[in-house]
Amino acid sequence: MATPKSRPRDGYPGRALALILVVTVGLVALMFGTGTTKPRLGIDLAGGTSITLTAKSTDPKAISKSNMDIATGIIERRVNGMGVSEAEVQTQGDNTIIVNIPKGGNQQNAADQVGTTAKLFFRPVLAVAPSGVTAPVPTGTPSAGATGTPGATPSAAATGSPSASATKQGRPASEALAAEGASPTAAATGASTAPSAAATGAPSAAATPPSAADLTAAMTQGTVPPELTAAFAALDCSKPEVRTAQTGADDKAVVACSQKPENGYYEKLALGPVAVKGSDVSKAQPSLDTQSGAGWQVQLQFNGTGTDDFTKITGQLATQAPPNNQFAIVLDNQVVSHPEVKNAIPGGSAVITGRFTQTEAQDLSNVLGYGALPLEFVKSDITTVSPALGSDQLKAGLVAGAIGMLLVVAYSLVYYRGLGLVSIAGLLVSAALTYSIMSLLGNAIGFALNLPAVCGAIVAIGITADSFIVYFERIRDEVREGAPLRPAVQRAWPRARRTILVSDFVSFLCAAVLYVVSVGKVQGFAFTLGLTTALDVVVIFLFTKPLITLLARRKFFLNGHPWSGLDPKRLGARPPLRSSRRRNPSSAAVKEA
Repeated sequence: MATPKSRPRDGYPGRALALILVVTVGLVALMFGTGTTKPRLGIDLAGGTSITLTAKSTDPKAISKSNMDIATGIIERRVNGMGVSEAEVQTQGDNTIIVNIPKGGNQQNAADQVGTTAKLFFRPVLAVAPSGVTAPVPTGTPSAGATGTPGATPSAAATGSPSASATKQGRPASEALAAEGASPTAAATGASTAPSAAATGAPSAAATPPSAADLTAAMTQGTVPPELTAAFAALDCSKPEVRTAQTGADDKAVVACSQKPENGYYEKLALGPVAVKGSDVSKAQPSLDTQSGAGWQVQLQFNGTGTDDFTKITGQLATQAPPNNQFAIVLDNQVVSHPEVKNAIPGGSAVITGRFTQTEAQDLSNVLGYGALPLEFVKSDITTVSPALGSDQLKAGLVAGAIGMLLVVAYSLVYYRGLGLVSIAGLLVSAALTYSIMSLLGNAIGFALNLPAVCGAIVAIGITADSFIVYFERIRDEVREGAPLRPAVQRAWPRARRTILVSDFVSFLCAAVLYVVSVGKVQGFAFTLGLTTALDVVVIFLFTKPLITLLARRKFFLNGHPWSGLDPKRLGARPPLRSSRRRNPSSAAVKEA
């Protein structure tokens, strides 16, 4: 009966080598197969804009993880809804959100969307007037009904524009919302209201030029509540600091400015209490009306509460004359739009029509559909890096890494000679694993390689080289004590393994703590350092140790060639000690016995 072969004393190193080589080749093949041949670059390397938002609230309990997660989701949908590809929105710490907008796309528009972080409301319009007007507005100016543009009396606006617009749009009354841009089309096509609008007319040429206050008062449509008369008269929406400074309680009438100028000037509006909350909008999306040719429009869908409130308020507004049949979409205390209501709108759905461009319809749908953030945010930091500067920083990082790698290679070859080739091979395997994993993680979890991450990778070169040095020196110690090479490799491993594991554990622990407590780009350094430290353990166990075990069987290393790095003479080994071990008297006595 044949006896089974005993397991070699130094194990089966070929199996471990085959495993790590298969894994390495598999990751590289997966990288090329998925087309992710390059790591995803961060803002500081690829160029783009990074915005740091800090949550503010008078109630400390409001800044909670759930509210921060909700805010992160809304901001992410807003930014990506602008067509900015691969934008990153992530929570950092307890009250900070980092928004990274890569190069390409409309970065400025996306940055503006990030900044619109206040609450969203629908308020009925009580009065509207141009702001900062210093000359009479021509009566031929369009938008007699929808925008409340001066130059038409309420009766004239009520007479024609809504119905003309509704007929042109061909929409059922249940979906009848007309944005402020819809009326001009109707007026321009010769609607019956044109004579009336003209009749309200321009001031006589012979009259004394009126003051700005008189012009504003004369062109105010609607009735300003007594408690807002002074504030409405003093409001100058032509000043940016004034447009963003307006505030008010949800259950009280307020004054506000239009977000964008119309026909060359901003509008100021007196608005009633909040009728519908922005959080009640469940869906909003832009669409192109190809049937009536009205152009781009925004379709709305409300939740249960919003449906009831919206049906109630539209029923009330539909019976009013302009501008009291309009209701304002107020975001960040500025009026984004104030379409007019032509009929009560039941069913929780509506369509806002007007002279929208595709971008304007997309912007409005983002504001409506993505709703209001549960917290207020301030932009605590905005960093913009040009693609050229990012490219220069990437080159500098790669040059630094190449210099570090060359120094390690040169030191290994000069000091360790043949063993230095093992060190170089281990560094190449570690580099292949690190590069492929970073490339794949870019698509998998959105990992972006920034400048601190490159620094972490450079530091990892030293960590990997340190593990090789620890093992090599343990082997040399055994050879100095007179042990043959193959037993020296096996005896050195337990001592080196313990040191390597303790060292890598400390490095990994530091990286993990740094990743948890840090904010922003420092996390890139911590993540890369932790990843490369874990890979160092894999490489030293599955590649370096098995490879040295196989090389110890070769005559070049086994016989201590001068270029092997394990020459006993160069290492100061004591041959008499090794000879005395072989000629131990006690051993000879045992043999004779």
